[in-house]
Amino acid sequence: QVQLVESGGGLVQAGGTLRLSCVASGSIFTIPSMGWYRQAPGKQRELVATITSGGTTNYADSVKGRFTISRDNAKNTAYLQMNSLKPEDTGVYYCKAPTVVGDYWGQGTQVTVSS
Repeated sequence: QVQLVESGGGLVQAGGTLRLSCVASGSIFTIPSMGWYRQAPGKQRELVATITSGGTTNYADSVKGRFTISRDNAKNTAYLQMNSLKPEDTGVYYCKAPTVVGDYWGQGTQVTVSS
């Protein structure tokens, strides 16, 4: 069993920055990678970025060059640094931890970017 808790969302103006955090607890030794996803109103949840335990990263084209995913294995925490935010980045951001027994999701944190 894995528990994920996100934090760091909020309201920011276009061009601003936010840093999201996702703390994992429980059977964390089963987590080979972690990822951030987002869901805008009326849209499907989409991949934002992923990072493996070894530090290999992957980004959606829409956030490349603006967002940076990282993780601190000692703190069991993944981060998403979001720079140059745009109104289209608005949505609920979720942390995901895929494991051999299934996918775990956090409760989400709201990010709102005003124009």
